[in-house]
Amino acid sequence: MSLIVKTITRLTVGLILLFGIYIILHGHLSPGGGFAGGVIVALSFVHLMLAFGKDTAVAKISSNLASNLESIGALMFLGVALLGFLGGSFFLNILGKGQSFKLFSAGSIPLSNIAIGIKVGVGLFAIFLALVILEKSKKEG
Repeated sequence: MSLIVKTITRLTVGLILLFGIYIILHGHLSPGGGFAGGVIVALSFVHLMLAFGKDTAVAKISSNLASNLESIGALMFLGVALLGFLGGSFFLNILGKGQSFKLFSAGSIPLSNIAIGIKVGVGLFAIFLALVILEKSKKEG
């Protein structure tokens, strides 16, 4: 890629990642949530991969780290669901509701959004990475 693309990527990839995290954390107050924020987080790494190549993106998040994060996201989501059993129902809100329209006002929903955001972000990046590797091996063979 050209110097312009690489420079713009260096400037924007952090902002895209930060915006994805914002969407995940504020999903109970505004449109968004775990899935939409996870897609945006994954796109920040895809953006890095398109500008600098596969090796740079893999250096930021290795396959072992990606696998572990995806497992953590799934276990966290399951944990939030199972903690509801302490109150008597699956996915029951066990945390206080707080004050309306504040960041900590939705009980366990932000925890679910974080878990889904991690799972979706890492999963989509892994899918895109697998497609890039498959295409390169297809061209070589």
